[in-house]
Amino acid sequence: MASNFLESGHGLCGHESEFGCSKEELCLLMELRGEEAVAKLCECYGDVNGLCARLKTSPNRGLDGKPEDLQRRMEKFGANVIPPKKPKNFLELVWAALQDITLIILVVAAIISLGLSFYHPPSAERHNCSSAATVVENEGEAEAEWIEGAAILLSVVVVALVTAFNEWSKEKQFRGLQKRIEQEQEFTVIREGEMIQIKVSEIVVGDIAQVKYGDLLPADGVLIQGNDLKVDESSITGESDHVKKKLDKDVMLLSGTHVMEGSGKMVVTAVGVNSQSGIIFTLVGAGEEDGNVDQNNWGKEDSRFTEAENKDGPAVEMQPLETESEPEKKKPVQRKEKSILQGKLTRLAVQIGQAGLIMSALTVFILIIRFLIDTFWIQGVVWSYACVPIYMQFLVNFFIIGVTMLVVAVPEGLPLAVTISLAYSVKKMMKDNNLVRHLDACETMGSATTICSDKTGTLTMNRMTVVQAFIANRHYKAVPEPDRIPANILDLLVRGIGVNCAYTSKIMPPERVGGLPRQVGNKTECALLGFTLDLLQDYQAIRNEIPEEQLFKVYTFNSMRKSMSTVLKNPDGSYRMFTKGASEILLEKCSKILVNSGRARGFKDENRLKVVKVVVEQMASKGLRTICLAYKDFPVSDGEPDWENEALILTGLTCIAVVGIEDPVRPEVPEAIKKCQQAGITVRMVTGDNISTARAIASKCGILDTEDNFLCLEGKEFNQLICNPLGQIEQERLDKIWPKLRVLARSSPTDKYTLVKGIIDSTVFERRQVVAVTGDGTNDGPALKKADVGFAMGIAGTDVAKEASDIILTDDNFSSIVKAVMWGRNVYDSISKFLQFQLTVNVVAVIVAFTGACITQDAPLKAVQMLWVNLIMDTFASLALATEPPTEALLLRKPYGRTRPLISRTMMRNILGQAIYQLTVTFTLLFAGDKLFNIESGRNAPIEAPPSEHYTMVFNTFVLMQIFNEFNARKINGERNVFEGVFRNPIFCSIILGTYVAQILIVHFGGRPFSCVALNVYQWLWCTLLGFGTLLWAQVVSTVPTKWLKFAYKGDDSDSVLDPGDLDPKTGQVLWYHGIRHVRVQIHVMKAFGDSLSVYEGRKTFKTQSSIQNLMDCPKNFIYQIPVSDENGGRNSPSTK
Repeated sequence: MASNFLESGHGLCGHESEFGCSKEELCLLMELRGEEAVAKLCECYGDVNGLCARLKTSPNRGLDGKPEDLQRRMEKFGANVIPPKKPKNFLELVWAALQDITLIILVVAAIISLGLSFYHPPSAERHNCSSAATVVENEGEAEAEWIEGAAILLSVVVVALVTAFNEWSKEKQFRGLQKRIEQEQEFTVIREGEMIQIKVSEIVVGDIAQVKYGDLLPADGVLIQGNDLKVDESSITGESDHVKKKLDKDVMLLSGTHVMEGSGKMVVTAVGVNSQSGIIFTLVGAGEEDGNVDQNNWGKEDSRFTEAENKDGPAVEMQPLETESEPEKKKPVQRKEKSILQGKLTRLAVQIGQAGLIMSALTVFILIIRFLIDTFWIQGVVWSYACVPIYMQFLVNFFIIGVTMLVVAVPEGLPLAVTISLAYSVKKMMKDNNLVRHLDACETMGSATTICSDKTGTLTMNRMTVVQAFIANRHYKAVPEPDRIPANILDLLVRGIGVNCAYTSKIMPPERVGGLPRQVGNKTECALLGFTLDLLQDYQAIRNEIPEEQLFKVYTFNSMRKSMSTVLKNPDGSYRMFTKGASEILLEKCSKILVNSGRARGFKDENRLKVVKVVVEQMASKGLRTICLAYKDFPVSDGEPDWENEALILTGLTCIAVVGIEDPVRPEVPEAIKKCQQAGITVRMVTGDNISTARAIASKCGILDTEDNFLCLEGKEFNQLICNPLGQIEQERLDKIWPKLRVLARSSPTDKYTLVKGIIDSTVFERRQVVAVTGDGTNDGPALKKADVGFAMGIAGTDVAKEASDIILTDDNFSSIVKAVMWGRNVYDSISKFLQFQLTVNVVAVIVAFTGACITQDAPLKAVQMLWVNLIMDTFASLALATEPPTEALLLRKPYGRTRPLISRTMMRNILGQAIYQLTVTFTLLFAGDKLFNIESGRNAPIEAPPSEHYTMVFNTFVLMQIFNEFNARKINGERNVFEGVFRNPIFCSIILGTYVAQILIVHFGGRPFSCVALNVYQWLWCTLLGFGTLLWAQVVSTVPTKWLKFAYKGDDSDSVLDPGDLDPKTGQVLWYHGIRHVRVQIHVMKAFGDSLSVYEGRKTFKTQSSIQNLMDCPKNFIYQIPVSDENGGRNSPSTK
């Protein structure tokens, strides 16, 4: 391939007149790795500076940022965008909706009915077939028999259109949300010598990009300068080992890879579809266009961070491709555990589907048997082939009644309610600073029992300032005047802070007059830089004197070192290293300390202990973060140090100062933690600070109470307590610790993961704990994924942490987590409200249809009427009840357990109570309504009889009872005031009013298609009064003690819920995707389900990670680095979620 380009003049060493290198040339260059790439770079361009010269960019100043230059580069090398997959058009969605098995049955039945309606045998012949086939006197009515079949077909079309519109609007909403997320993604580049943040989509070839710890690279590039840079390239190469990037070893940086350590600069060489991961995306997309991928994406995992295998996509702006590559499809499908609500809905849907199928089949069977007995036995009609069309008409009518019962019985509106509730919640949660990446996280947060929170930036303001200092053997309780510090110590202090803080961290002028200076970058480093400004020194002058390219070596901060060191090479060949880090750790490595005279003296153990007791612990007790600043000289006479031997390098330090950094507790956090505690949620602080600082902050937040006997442990002590003598973690030991643990200090990411996993796996309590975790660092990824809900920090969080999370806190504020809890509980309650309403309709409609059909040989509610009722209780009710806004009252109850029944005793009482009232009213009207209202009876009417006032009143009263019962369904915990807050939900009010108006129009103008006749005012008043009676009856039902329903609940339901992930992929796909989204398909999957269950029985895990959005043809991931969803998301690793 390379030779072809060389021959055509576009090879690796080719020449382009405008930029000196072509797009194809750069793509070929980026395919090389390691020393081969370095050699080719030197051969063709001399070095990276030569490449920058060809691309007309400066390694130090970057591009000039002129719009015409940027546009020219986009035209030449492409934009950093991958085109999204083309969404289905509306007609495709309509066709998909018409694939529903029940709609197909109804269409077939309606066509048969339509065909038979045009057959009219002689009247005498009809009379000889059956008395029920007697011709009505009105011939015009007989000629209009086709209307019922046509009305059913029209109803099916309406249902398909509504379903398609819901799918279309849902996908449109999710794509809009996706676009919004992408627009917020920014990356740091250098333009005109200034570091600025630009949108990822605006990055062009030739940009100089700043890369740092935690970044997900948005484009391919070549390293210009690096400091201890290590990259996880497993998403491209599959190798889990971190790759060190050095100018003489490996300079290729690839899009979609994660920076795990260090920092540096790169020149962008390929973007969008021309980058390495972009090429993969293009190939994957082509595979999908060829039809190689199942559109339902069943069994796929979210692409998230894992330790061993990371299939994340690039940080380029694009819509997620719902596909996976061919090699991945050959691998075993990774099973995913359902979410809490998802599992409960699966079980309930299957149970209702079974019951509906049995009832509809039984109804058809009884109708046929009764017809045969009545016709051939009681009436004594002799079989005649001439009567076959008449008998077929009866049979089709019975079949339509049965299918219509099934339509009403199964909760096909349930997934719509889930979709609407989750989509509504996601949209509103954005305003509450919760950016939801995985939909199931919404409802899972409603069941959270534990929150493991970081301290810095989450509980505190992340606005750090140095307020105390120990310098030259003196403890200053405020920032000292610079003239009180010896000059040489002041110079060492300022120089050390200037060069040993990331050059991306800086203090900027305030955005408005009178405001505070802006802190850009790491907030701890910003506090130190601000300290130098308070000392009237200029750290920027130091950086100008020593640019980042002149730093000899940098040991970047990580969770293992707990420190950062920068080595400078002096003109005489000696070296000086500046170090900063956790005070108690660095003080142990100091053998000298600078005193008042400005000279260093020995730092003995007793001196060190005194400094720790008098200075460090005193600062920490006031909630201050303590940082030690030190340095070390390496004279020429000692020879060249072994820079890879960190243990030796970081010894024999000289202490310059210890500073105390204040990070105030957010004012709203104590109240938010109090709300969590009232809601039955335990908050635990997991921090890297020392235990004294952590304890002080925890007390200020309300996590610790002086009267409580709770534990505060350091990571080292925590590990000693939970490990056996062999160093292995034992769950039994951990179970003795975590219930009382409230603060874990000096913890590593491994400690956080161990704690989260231990709480989740614990069996100390009857109910399994549901754990939420916050994290901001790259190494927090495993804990974020292991947790039931992972929260990443939107401001301070790294891209890796965001990639591993379920929800991103855009304001890094703990109080936003409390809002997520409210929304999660609201989602659960919204679904419960819908279920309470729908099951009431189900019970009443099925019993009425069954009883009426068996007694009167005809359904009191006709097929089209039942479809209208189905529309009311599915689409409209789901929209009305799933959009209720949350209230503070949701935080006054304990979390719902994972095993709590979806239908509580209170809900069951309401359902049965309302069913009793509605059945009583309906049967009274059905069997005595003609006498009560002095109207002609509609019972036992001939098959072609016109609509009657009698059955119209039955239908009208039934619908009005459902409309008024929607108010009752708004309350599921026994509240009496069903109107409370009703006007806060305009959607609910609009739907109630709209449904009522539509019912009036149907009754008065529906005519034969709806089997209705116009009612007078007197009849309307009675129908409305009987409907309104459901509100009065609800007050009576509320007085019934729920303990009377103990027969329905013998303790908590088992947690063993049908798990589609445990079945064969295709069977599971049908069972969940169609079983929930269109539960009516249970007609076909019952046997398949029964056969498959025994094979996989007993497979259980405890992690919530399956996303409800897997039901839908919509974007799968809500992260602004949009990865390809793949089925090997690393769920096998114990560190994954």
